[in-house]
Amino acid sequence: MRILLVEDEPELASALRTALKRHDMVCDHAASLLEAADYADAESYDAILLDRQLPDGDGLTLVPRLRARGNATPVMVLTARGDTADKVDGLDMGADDYLAKPFAFEELLARLRALLRRPAAIQAQVIRAGELVLDLGHREVSVRGEAMSLPRRELLVLEALMKRTGRMVQRASLMEAVFGLDDEIQSNALDTHVSRLRRKLADAACGVEINGVRGVGYLLREIA
Repeated sequence: MRILLVEDEPELASALRTALKRHDMVCDHAASLLEAADYADAESYDAILLDRQLPDGDGLTLVPRLRARGNATPVMVLTARGDTADKVDGLDMGADDYLAKPFAFEELLARLRALLRRPAAIQAQVIRAGELVLDLGHREVSVRGEAMSLPRRELLVLEALMKRTGRMVQRASLMEAVFGLDDEIQSNALDTHVSRLRRKLADAACGVEINGVRGVGYLLREIA
């Protein structure tokens, strides 16, 4: 799951990014409206967390711009401007949710899960392949009802592959799904994560395997 965080306060942005990563999400960070617009145009996100008070304007103005370009990514506004009138303005301009600062991260996470359950998010909550089940809402993997523990990067690889079971996923698409824009990435990092995940799936005998084409990408397919 890939999130765009638009927040100009460095300490809060750092804390939120760290917390989101601990919940198996890739989080890109923009500190201005201009940067946020560039990111939203260039990348595909599952949700956007948007501050209003940005150095180059009201973050809320980003929402109608996105909608006008056909971008339906769910947007949650995070702001100190929590009056009823402010919330109404935010929702009327196309935001999907509005959370006033200060807030508990647990509430943010719950609201984010709720956003991704809405039809507008076009987000299936549970994906199945063979005897493997991935619950996107709770970020949990199981095989025949037994939990399978995976590190964050491997879980992100699995998510990207299971969303396109039986089809090749290009390396570039996998890199986008697994790594943030400012992550330091070694040349063989993706292949290392895929290799470890492949071994775990084989050990679990979950009825799927990962095949790769060197230099092209990987696909997850069901096996008898």
